[in-house]
Amino acid sequence: MDEDTHSPEEPATGPVVCARCGTAAAGGTPPLTWLSSMEDGRLLHFCESCARLHIRAIESRLDSLWW
Repeated sequence: MDEDTHSPEEPATGPVVCARCGTAAAGGTPPLTWLSSMEDGRLLHFCESCARLHIRAIESRLDSLWW
């Protein structure tokens, strides 16, 4: 695949927060039902509700800015 690769940022310390709605996950790791996405070198997490709501855009590989 011809995708640009970016080095990930430093891992965040503290709670994991949904990049879409702001829901915070308990603990320092996202639950298994959450989605993780690397966009512009940033690791974003999306809660189960946001991931389900935007599943077609996610499967189409659209950036979260589009949805």
